[in-house]
Amino acid sequence: MPTSVSLPSEQTEDLDLTPDVLILLRREFDGYNTRVKSITVGISGASGAIYAQRLLIQLEDSSEVGQINLVISGPGRRVISDELDVNPTSDAEEIVAELIGRPSTKTIVFHPGDIGAAIASGSYPVDAMVIIPCSSSTLGVLASGSSRNLLHRAADVCLKEGRKLVVVPRETPLSTIHIENMLKLRQAGALIVPAMPAFYHKPVDIVSMVDHFIYRVMDHLGLAHSHETVWQGDAP
Repeated sequence: MPTSVSLPSEQTEDLDLTPDVLILLRREFDGYNTRVKSITVGISGASGAIYAQRLLIQLEDSSEVGQINLVISGPGRRVISDELDVNPTSDAEEIVAELIGRPSTKTIVFHPGDIGAAIASGSYPVDAMVIIPCSSSTLGVLASGSSRNLLHRAADVCLKEGRKLVVVPRETPLSTIHIENMLKLRQAGALIVPAMPAFYHKPVDIVSMVDHFIYRVMDHLGLAHSHETVWQGDAP
């Protein structure tokens, strides 16, 4: 749902601005509509389910995100259960609630076998997709263009439609095949963001380390966050 942002006149009264600049500001604020985004999240069977969990929490809290399209593969569900102690027999909505700590008001869960789902079509409006974590198997499928399930198809749609596709591989070491598959995806338009956390922000625990990486993912999804990833340089 679009929302308008207005620039109050009192905020410009004391500014030394020319009329032309004021007109431009009014156009930017009074006439600018911020459309909330639809983000697709794919969770495959690589280790690193906490990355998906922390991203879903951020997306749920983001005022810029109106809808989350979630696809969890069978192996992805298994890893979520093993790593985050989520009940493997829970239905999809219950899994989401366990992941983010409350029922979601934004998430639509799609079955990975539903190749007729809305996100399988390029005519369905989606702003971006992220596969987090992305298994080496999923990398291979995407690089070959041979979609086997809805997660693969939704990603393939993003590539063919020229939409943002962020792939977060979590594997080590990498074989030549893995590297070649990432190169193919990069050349096709995907952004490869390996799950490589940074340490310059001095994380105090695993969550702060993961969140810092998630902010970088949000950068590439075009979403605002707390800006903890912005390097300020050395103090003068």
